[in-house]
Amino acid sequence: METLRVQLLAEKGEIAVPSQYVQPPETRPQIEKTNVKAAVPVIDLSSRTNLLDELKKACKEWGAFQVINHKVPISLLDDMRRVGRTFFEGRTMEEKLKYSCDSASPASEGYGSRMLVASNDTVLDWRDYFDHHTLPSSRRNPSHWPESPADYRKVVAEYSDHMKALAQELLGLVSESLDLTCQCIENVVGEFYQNITISYYPPCPQPELTLGLQSHSDFGAITLLIQDDVGGLEVFNNGEWVSVNPMSNAICVILADQTEVLFLAMVTD
Repeated sequence: METLRVQLLAEKGEIAVPSQYVQPPETRPQIEKTNVKAAVPVIDLSSRTNLLDELKKACKEWGAFQVINHKVPISLLDDMRRVGRTFFEGRTMEEKLKYSCDSASPASEGYGSRMLVASNDTVLDWRDYFDHHTLPSSRRNPSHWPESPADYRKVVAEYSDHMKALAQELLGLVSESLDLTCQCIENVVGEFYQNITISYYPPCPQPELTLGLQSHSDFGAITLLIQDDVGGLEVFNNGEWVSVNPMSNAICVILADQTEVLFLAMVTD
């Protein structure tokens, strides 16, 4: 069983980042080059005026945007942040390790710190996480999730269902923005497979050398995520990294690989 966790390293108070977390110079954070003036589009789903045009423009120019007035209860977003933080900060390491991922599998459900790590030579992310397999329902087994706090499993299940509904709504709107039928992209994507990952980024003694999560694109159809008030999420746009400002009532939407390919193949000016 893998027992090394980034949170444990941070709590030891080391002044140097272990070598396996140090990025090569070309991929280290370059805060001075992050564009803090540009802004990822914010789209109000309750306003139908020009909604499809706004969505089409955001998908074409950014591939990412934030949505507000999205029908997901704000209290549920707060509850997800609460139960996640409680697991990482309110449980002992011994308790957390009971839910450890299978170290022999690069993407198994549970508590870990080496998601999709292909080999021991891979530079590691400065983060721990809990990955939940939530959809289709045949993959969902809440007994694999933490029992504490008492509402943890209930909150994650409700969050999963709301995120599925929002994903379907958004894929429908994106389809309509391309003058396609509402179900077009969803039908091409097929059955929904959903993982919910809660990421935890402990304080880092040398943040200039490492990354919480390395640059990547998401496979699948669509990514929906929420931030806490610390921020740190960035998207790549027009050759530069742009910060996504945290909004407690917003959900960040990122077109994943499958939908992005479909969108770009179908979009017209």
